[in-house]
Amino acid sequence: MSMMQCTYRDHIITAEVMEYPGTSTPWAGGCRITAPDGHVTRRLPLPLEHAFMDELDKAQRLSIAHGKWLVDQHLDHGRELFQKAA
Repeated sequence: MSMMQCTYRDHIITAEVMEYPGTSTPWAGGCRITAPDGHVTRRLPLPLEHAFMDELDKAQRLSIAHGKWLVDQHLDHGRELFQKAA
């Protein structure tokens, strides 16, 4: 399976799509984001109502778009991307 990746606002966004064979919408979208300092997020899934798709390419593209939105939220609105240690 090919991996889709892009650099956006100095962050690397990697689509991390999971396959669930045997269903009509077997592709679950999600992404990982690498910050400029090298920190990497856990897999960040798409919201449930948009998480499952019928085509791999569609799932990858939506995952990248979601990652860009998350980076914007982080940089422009202070949303935390990384889990803090307990």
